Amino acid sequence: MFSSLTSRRGFTARLAVLIPGMAASDAGANAEVPSLQADATVKKLNYEGKPSGTGFITPLVIHNGLMYIAGQGAHSHDPEGKFPMDIETHTKKVMDNVKTLVETGGGGMDSILQLTVYLTKIDDYDGMNKVFKTYFPNGGPARTTVAVAALPGNSLVEINCIAAVTRKG
Repeated sequence: MFSSLTSRRGFTARLAVLIPGMAASDAGANAEVPSLQADATVKKLNYEGKPSGTGFITPLVIHNGLMYIAGQGAHSHDPEGKFPMDIETHTKKVMDNVKTLVETGGGGMDSILQLTVYLTKIDDYDGMNKVFKTYFPNGGPARTTVAVAALPGNSLVEINCIAAVTRKG
């Protein structure tokens, strides 16, 4: 009897009996897989929620119930950039862009899970926080803030984030 348990042939015979049962129980456990697979598509959208086309940078990507917002600077979605060069103005413009994209993707400011903030001067941290708090009255998301040498478009701040899709769009 031991020899039939330890031989390859005996092991294979017993394994063959188990596999169909595992497949049947697995099929019941994954009954919702088709609906998850339908949500697994990657949507690349612009500020208006339309397909972003072939642009170099996609402002909004949605995948598996999460939104990925590309870095938004004060110049993003406002290429002329004729506005004051102070951290409060730049932070407000950036946060307005983030808010627009999150809402376009089917979420709200409270659905933002994580932000990364890039400042050209760490001395602007308090001014950025002053504006930042107005966008998150219920408490902010997880956040990292770092100082960098420079940002595109002479922006004083750039923010990218990840948010949850909370409603179907």
